[in-house]
Amino acid sequence: MKLTAMLRTLVCLLLISGSLLSMPAAGAPKRDPAEAVNARAAAAPADLVVYNRHVFTFRGVFLGTSPEERVDRARRNILEIITGEFEGKVAVTNIEQGKKITIDRKYMFAITPSDVDPLGQESIDDIAAAAAGRLKQVIAETEEARSTDNLIRALVAGGVATTVWLALLWGLAKLHRRLVRVFVRLAASKAPTLKLGGIGLLDQRHVYPVVRRLVDALRWLLVTIFSYEWLSFMLSRFPYTRPWGESLNGYLIGIVVDILQAIVGAIPGLGVAIAIFFVARSLISLIEGFLERLASGGSPPRWLDAEAMPTTRRLAGLVIWLFALAMAYPYLPGAQTEAFKGLSVLLGLMVSLGASSLVGQAAAGLIVTYTRTVRLGEYVRVGENEGTVTELGMFTTRIRTGTGQELALPNSLITGTVIQNYSRAVQGRGFIVDTKVTIGYDTPWRQVEAMLIEAARRTPGILQDPAPQVFQTALSDYYPEYLLVGHATAMKAKPRAETISVLHQNIQDVFNEYGVQIMSPHYMADPVDAKLVPPQRWHEPPAVKDAPPPADGTAPPPA
Repeated sequence: MKLTAMLRTLVCLLLISGSLLSMPAAGAPKRDPAEAVNARAAAAPADLVVYNRHVFTFRGVFLGTSPEERVDRARRNILEIITGEFEGKVAVTNIEQGKKITIDRKYMFAITPSDVDPLGQESIDDIAAAAAGRLKQVIAETEEARSTDNLIRALVAGGVATTVWLALLWGLAKLHRRLVRVFVRLAASKAPTLKLGGIGLLDQRHVYPVVRRLVDALRWLLVTIFSYEWLSFMLSRFPYTRPWGESLNGYLIGIVVDILQAIVGAIPGLGVAIAIFFVARSLISLIEGFLERLASGGSPPRWLDAEAMPTTRRLAGLVIWLFALAMAYPYLPGAQTEAFKGLSVLLGLMVSLGASSLVGQAAAGLIVTYTRTVRLGEYVRVGENEGTVTELGMFTTRIRTGTGQELALPNSLITGTVIQNYSRAVQGRGFIVDTKVTIGYDTPWRQVEAMLIEAARRTPGILQDPAPQVFQTALSDYYPEYLLVGHATAMKAKPRAETISVLHQNIQDVFNEYGVQIMSPHYMADPVDAKLVPPQRWHEPPAVKDAPPPADGTAPPPA
């Protein structure tokens, strides 16, 4: 029994405490559910529009009425007045809650301080006066719409505007054909004179399509502008559509104003950028003149000569232009836009991904130029390729082989391999001519050396001062190896191959004259008959006899 009584007491205490907690606290204001609805409605402004004309924007709650309800009541009040007989006198009256707008002393709507835009700079008097002005415009346009004379004048003006618009379109069509003919003739006459690096920019076969597309684009731009203005004018002739016409005009004017403001705003920065580029160009001219005087002076520095001058000039110009671009970039129009920033990121990514090999080639080109590994006109051998150096570039070096082929070698290949330079041992422009023969041990080496020197003496282009030399480079198992070395002058674009070919011909002739066998292929045993070609067989058909050499020692004319 005692336990049951205790449980009953505990349940009663819980019920009493729950009821006490659910009661509002003393002194706390009661919240009306309608206030929450009004508070939410107050956050949604509503526009009062009468006959397509915006009159006012309600933003706050007035006497428990949301902005949307205030718009409905105000529109009904206005339409009730202007659809009947009225004088149209709009007045603004002060009331306790703010301002009251009346037409012919009849209440239309009220403006309260909560209707003032908190982000704007206008007071309640300003917005009330503006609303009254727009309401007067609605009344005036309503009276205009009821006037038959005004409607007739609007139709006549619209007809005239339509006639002018169609005449302009017809005139553009006629002018378009004439402009195409005129500009095609002008472009065809000027196209051959427009060149970049000696190459024409425009092909006459492509002049007509390009000019026609440009003239078509200009025509359609004018058609769009004329049609836009015609539509705006037509809409502005009638009261109901006049707000649409005004918005079209305002949009076009806004675009033109924005473009003009952007142009005017970009002029100072553009002027600074142009000034920076002019200063850079003047500085490049000054440095180029200084480098030319330095290279052509009496004692130019070792790192600068006539061959290194083009590379040095391009390098100095590149550095100055890059510095000028970095200085002028913030002043370029649109440099701070997202498009320019995205383009900068894209270019940076491309350079970072693909510039490693490019920078390596450029660095190798600088090494080749300033260390004078090779020079223009020298005959060199790079790996398996040999020829005369014709061009030293930033990224590649071009050589012309003895057979007339032009090879473009990466500068990294030149700096990373052994180079044989046949021109450094001679004075002036020229190269080394060398060839190797193998003669048996039964032939006196003195006779072999004398025959090789005689063959070199008969070869046009090989100098006698310094005289050709013969070196025994090896004593092989079956024969000694003789190396003939001579100096030749660079008289043609491909002299070495021709000179060596004539030298080999003379070596065969001289050895045949003296009855000495050249031990190639490899000597294994003495043959029964010596491998010689007697002189009477030198000109067997279809060969022709050689012309006698000129008295001055120059090369004989071709047969």
